Amino acid sequence: MSAHRDGQVPFHEANTEWLRGEGQACDVVLSSRVRLARNLAGFPFMPRASRADRRQILDLCRRRIVEIPSRERIAWVDLHTASTEQRTILVERHLISKQHARGKLNSGQGGPDEPRGVAVAQQSERLAIMINEEDHLRIQSLRSGLALAEALALADEVDDAMESVLDYAFDRRFGYLTACPTNVGTGVRFSVMLHLPGLRLRNELDKVKRAAAAMSLAVRGFYGEGSNAVGDLYQISNQTTLGKSEQLLLHEMQSEIIPQVIEYERASRRMLVTRGGPVIKDRVHRALGVLTHARLLAAEESMDLLSTLRLGIVLGLIEGIPERVANALLLLVQPGHLQRATGRPMDQDHRRGARADLVRAALSPFRS
Repeated sequence: MSAHRDGQVPFHEANTEWLRGEGQACDVVLSSRVRLARNLAGFPFMPRASRADRRQILDLCRRRIVEIPSRERIAWVDLHTASTEQRTILVERHLISKQHARGKLNSGQGGPDEPRGVAVAQQSERLAIMINEEDHLRIQSLRSGLALAEALALADEVDDAMESVLDYAFDRRFGYLTACPTNVGTGVRFSVMLHLPGLRLRNELDKVKRAAAAMSLAVRGFYGEGSNAVGDLYQISNQTTLGKSEQLLLHEMQSEIIPQVIEYERASRRMLVTRGGPVIKDRVHRALGVLTHARLLAAEESMDLLSTLRLGIVLGLIEGIPERVANALLLLVQPGHLQRATGRPMDQDHRRGARADLVRAALSPFRS
């Protein structure tokens, strides 16, 4: 992302798949993700692989990835030679995990110079293939809105192409073998990122979390496992794969579980308007007022305000600001993107000022 010295926010740089604001139930569901965990036969799993093993796995996978047919250009990034800023941006765009960015293994060993990489579909960012994360390969497919079936189709297509040139670790009884026992079997993890401000404001999130736990689902924060929920953004995913087919897991998530959460959130939003109209209108317009006038904004504060702004836009309480602008700002206020947008390194205090400047510049064209 280049610096925006003319005051214009480079929204094209925020056109990552999970922010497009399109697809089924996109008022609640920002994105759908399917991730396949795979390992190569003949190599130890990551916790026991030597550095030489990990280097060999990386080189082998990289050679094979560039050979597979692709609908768009695949960009390769060697994470062990990438800058901290590059790795941070990839995390913020949900193309790699925080663990993958740090190079830390589950054993606690490793660091930034650990041999590892990621292949990304450069234009759409719908596909990312992580090498040497928790497993040798993790094939990730992202789609905007509730579109798990479409995401699975792309992940399976890439997986078939990879399996035609690589020998996967597979057992006829147990299925695909993975470093974590919960992923054994299909190795598939379905995940949906949801915007749930209505449930949070009505203090009903615990009900969703209890129901999810009863169905062996995980409810995690903005960046997945081990992260906090910011901006009322949550990820819900299946926790186990053994004993269930891809199609059964897909049906449970796409047609049964997530639609219920969507309806809970929509019902909560309706109640906020019908039972507390002036209160929610005040909250929304206060958030807009801070965002358009503040000179200092912390990261978490800006995410919370943008969540309220997005809620106001979706409910029709704020007119003239496209939802895509609020979506894009959820990404652009993150530290890595903010630093690349300004074109200079900044400490936390300077980022607060730059973040406020960026948000004001983004929203000013839509304010009369």
